[in-house]
Amino acid sequence: MSGREADEMRRPDPLPTIEEIRDRLATHGVTAVGVAPADVLSRARSELIARRAEGLADTMEFTYRDPERSTDPSRAVEGARSIVVAAMPYSAGVEQEPIRPGWARVARYARADHYEDLRAALRAEARSIRAAGHRAVAFADDNSIVDREVAHLAGLGWFGRNANLLIAGAGSMFVLGCIVTTADYEVSAPVPDGCGTCSRCEPACPTGAIVAPGVIDARRCLAWLMQRPGVFPPEFREALGDRLYGCDDCQEACPPTVRLSPRSAPAVLTSGPSHVDAVELLASSDAELLERHGRWYLADRDPRWLRRNSLLVLGNTAEPGDEAVVAALDRYAGGDDEVLAEHAEWALERLRERSRSLPVGGAER
Repeated sequence: MSGREADEMRRPDPLPTIEEIRDRLATHGVTAVGVAPADVLSRARSELIARRAEGLADTMEFTYRDPERSTDPSRAVEGARSIVVAAMPYSAGVEQEPIRPGWARVARYARADHYEDLRAALRAEARSIRAAGHRAVAFADDNSIVDREVAHLAGLGWFGRNANLLIAGAGSMFVLGCIVTTADYEVSAPVPDGCGTCSRCEPACPTGAIVAPGVIDARRCLAWLMQRPGVFPPEFREALGDRLYGCDDCQEACPPTVRLSPRSAPAVLTSGPSHVDAVELLASSDAELLERHGRWYLADRDPRWLRRNSLLVLGNTAEPGDEAVVAALDRYAGGDDEVLAEHAEWALERLRERSRSLPVGGAER
């Protein structure tokens, strides 16, 4: 083999263009692709540090755990020059009703592993960039980088008052992923603010967690409180309603999302059940709950927090005379787990209060 032939064998593949990447990702349901610079995310870093110092992050970690790392793309990929960012929407269709009282609601984003397909598609594109001689690593649902910030810098959308990134035609119901690479791609143009004077998300929050435009107090946010370990704050237990995991209220009040009818929504991902039988959940073993719901974030991988939430849901929504519900609550109220026992006792008292409010001979309204 001649030296020239050997050089040709070692020659890297051509670097894929953003247009080529966009076209291939579109076949996987990705509807928006942009490029952000791989600079330190200075704004996000200062906000993470400030909000953590003010207590707004509560005990939340995620990208708050190490802002120096999660806001520096070069910590993810040494010598990074560009970040290719992608968004894949999920269902924004008509919400389903529970099968019967006492069933616990799951937020749309948690009904399926919406990241699985996106992660696989981005990894394939990262391989094509590496084949061209550059370093490239795909990230999705990863604390290595503040994904909403790089999506904003990549021109995918703007920050709403509820702190979510909003994308024209998709609202905020999408998942984000990115490829941090040493390849040098042209940065996308930013998207102007699209909220204007609209503030519908603020009164829609059941606990008033949106304390300023774009600022969420995690100590009041149901989505976080359902994931947080320990005692669920008593002052927010009734506001929890029938929620088991996640909260969509501020998103569902947002006009860009509201305008997405079941027919026009660009959803390409199949969603799982919208509700879970809370009594059945309370009767399930740890192994069974982890098999069904283990892809959710559960503090310390402990399903007891799902049980805690389920107890509150039964207190809020079950029919007071439902014998199976009362039996489940009595079992936990008399159990060895003091935290779950306290929540079960609260739920029993809540059922009694609701029973007293029923009209004679009538159903609860």
